[in-house]
Amino acid sequence: MKNKVVIIGCGNVGMSYAYALLNQRTYVNELVLIDLDQERVIGEVMDLNHCLAFSPSKISIKAGDYADCKNASIVCIAAGANQGPGETRMDLINKNSVIFKSIIKNVIKSGFDGIFLIATNPLDVMTYITWKYSKFEPNRIIGSGTSLDTARLKYMIGEKLQISPKNVHAYVIGEHGDSEFVPWSNANISLQNIKDYLTEEELNDIYINVRDAAYDIIKRKGSTHYGIGMCLVRITNAILGDENSIITISTYDKENNIFIGCPATINRNGVREKIYLKLNKTEEEKLTNSINIIKEAINKIEE
Repeated sequence: MKNKVVIIGCGNVGMSYAYALLNQRTYVNELVLIDLDQERVIGEVMDLNHCLAFSPSKISIKAGDYADCKNASIVCIAAGANQGPGETRMDLINKNSVIFKSIIKNVIKSGFDGIFLIATNPLDVMTYITWKYSKFEPNRIIGSGTSLDTARLKYMIGEKLQISPKNVHAYVIGEHGDSEFVPWSNANISLQNIKDYLTEEELNDIYINVRDAAYDIIKRKGSTHYGIGMCLVRITNAILGDENSIITISTYDKENNIFIGCPATINRNGVREKIYLKLNKTEEEKLTNSINIIKEAINKIEE
């Protein structure tokens, strides 16, 4: 089976995703890069191809155009204006919605019938826009959601307790942004609740560091991209490997008509189902707040 991935937008995020694909054993055997800066893309393709002698996977890599989307399994959109110092993800809405409208129109025109994977901020809003403009079934639209936030959370807890992040069972849910939160009532170290290990103050400090991590990184180096690149590979493998793995992605909430970050089971068809967490009253209020912020952002989009 030809597992073809097309990346639209070859800036830091798109290329971190591409490079991470080469460095892991993946199901991808064809990779196509598309960007407005065609000369840069040709250079990126050359650079990536020169890595193949040492890559664990055999991948055909080329520069392409929208026609290449026709038989792709996944089209990942990483194009758009970047979040700058002092900007929130929501500040990017109108700039990136205009860019997306054009991109999605061209992808659909190619005859694409696969799964959209979205990495552009504001993430939940751009995932919604992809669904709106593509008219695809919502299970075939996946945003990277709070997968990166969850990875940051697992790392920070693991570092605090000196255990592997892989043994931390906790999620960040809600908006990929300032209203995201950790439902600590559902967080465990192995099978034991995390509150047996850390105080409320320690948990809150970790949450704040997770929430503000992007601002901190952007202030220091201008952008965040390695983490999201790895998250996109993880989601890609869950799709193409038909894994039925649970990852915190941005997926469709029918009741509120938005896309929002929550754990979901992913396979070859996209999202199989959402995993509903039993939240306490405080957590329910935080989720409602996050939902309302995404709704308000969608309503502000200039058509």
